Amino acid sequence: MNAAQKFVECLENEGVTEIFGIPGEENLAVMDALLSSNIRFILTRHEQGAAFMADVYGRLTGRAGVCLGTLGPGATNLITGFADANMDRAPIVGIAGQGSSERLHKESHQIIDLVSMFEPISKYCAQVRSPGIVNEVVRKAFKDAQSEKPGGAFIELPEDIADMEAPDIPPLRRQSARVPEAPRDKIRQAAELISSAKYPLVMAGNGVVRAGASEALVAFAEQLRIPVATTFMAKGAIPSSHDCSLGTVGLQANDYVACGFDRADLVICVGYDMVEYHPNLWNPDRDQRIVHIDATPAEVDAHYILEAGVVGDIARSLNGIAGLASPQASFQAGGLRSHIMEEFAAYKDDTAMPMKPQKIIWDLRQALQPDDIVVSDVGAHKMWMARMYQAEKPNTCIISNGFASMGIGVPGAIAAKIAHPDRTALTVTGDAGFLMNSQELETALRIGTPIVVLVWNDSEYGLIKWHQLRRYGRESNIRFTNPDLVRHAESYGAKGYRVESAADLLPTIKQAIEDDTVVVIDCPVDYRENMKLTEQLGNLVCPI
Repeated sequence: MNAAQKFVECLENEGVTEIFGIPGEENLAVMDALLSSNIRFILTRHEQGAAFMADVYGRLTGRAGVCLGTLGPGATNLITGFADANMDRAPIVGIAGQGSSERLHKESHQIIDLVSMFEPISKYCAQVRSPGIVNEVVRKAFKDAQSEKPGGAFIELPEDIADMEAPDIPPLRRQSARVPEAPRDKIRQAAELISSAKYPLVMAGNGVVRAGASEALVAFAEQLRIPVATTFMAKGAIPSSHDCSLGTVGLQANDYVACGFDRADLVICVGYDMVEYHPNLWNPDRDQRIVHIDATPAEVDAHYILEAGVVGDIARSLNGIAGLASPQASFQAGGLRSHIMEEFAAYKDDTAMPMKPQKIIWDLRQALQPDDIVVSDVGAHKMWMARMYQAEKPNTCIISNGFASMGIGVPGAIAAKIAHPDRTALTVTGDAGFLMNSQELETALRIGTPIVVLVWNDSEYGLIKWHQLRRYGRESNIRFTNPDLVRHAESYGAKGYRVESAADLLPTIKQAIEDDTVVVIDCPVDYRENMKLTEQLGNLVCPI
């Protein structure tokens, strides 16, 4: 057995069932070893698409998604999707071939220090320097990638090492650390703070979803009569329709008014991650009393000084606190959720063309089942999806809001369908984001993975235009022309539909789902409502 075969054996031992990537000269040995493996290699059309697929796969399954590239440009193409996974706290393992170890010490064709390049965007980086360390490197990569907070691990495998004979040592046993219970005195301290608060407020982050603590969060809110706001990446952690749900925060600079942060005398941050929504936006005066409930200690920040830190298993912490704290005498959920629902419903019969974002999302919600998965690309449409899409279950509305990279939509939907083949997978994407990775339509068709791509078409970088007009009163270099998106889809062998009237959208989405293939829907959108939204609810915080 050579090192490449040992490497693949170790991947099998980690439970890897799919690898997304592109072969190259320097990963030939790994590609050959995969022929004798049960691991499915999913050939993508660009390494960025492979990394985004691994990103979303990891986020949905909790198991590290794996992506593979060759040296040099193949590896650098992985970086954007890999960095997105790392900052969105999705477990991912990136693998790249490398030139022979005999030429790594000097200038040589396509040689670049990949370990140093990936180190700032990884939890763990290593080069396999001898066949004898393959077992340890692979085990450590997956352990680090999947441990809280999850993120990226990168492995570089030089081509000459890959062909060397490997010791006959079995892969290391998989071990996952169990998150311990929080100390009882911290549980008690948090319960006392909540009991004495007049207007406590919960802000739930994606850590709740990762911990599988959504049911505990809902029970906590119901029992103590405390309203819950969620970050973009925690949509569905409490059902949008639940009476305790305030809606999604992280969109407007005055969320702290709209959601009640200005009135709250205690903010209970559960699984909260400040890469999504920085505390200086909801605690600008640094005077909020904060309880931190998470599996990991709080980050140090001048706007995030704790009254109590409850570090341990999130669900058990919530259950323990709920058992000791006194419920609120009256329930004060604020007006944001009702405002959003009123605006949402007000546009359900809108007939304007191009279509209003609210109408598009209304029809989308009617067409999808509660378990179906929507992957939002990044752009102006992300703002509307975060604000208005009604997610009833966790991990049914996937939004990238840590790194927030455009281009995640199409590969993300492919990964969602692979992770959950029994559900509809649909991406909401702008025309700009769609064309960044539209080549992956061919991947989806080739591997028989049906997805629906709903393109919000406005032929410009709409969100950047909004910022430009708001800040400088004029636009700068944001317009472009698109190909015929229906014919573009059909050229791959996919189906394409164009929405000609507002009444067409809902039946078109339903038909696209029934088609059970790869479908692109070209939907004209009018973002001028964005300006009205700005006037109503303050300045946009999230840059894209």
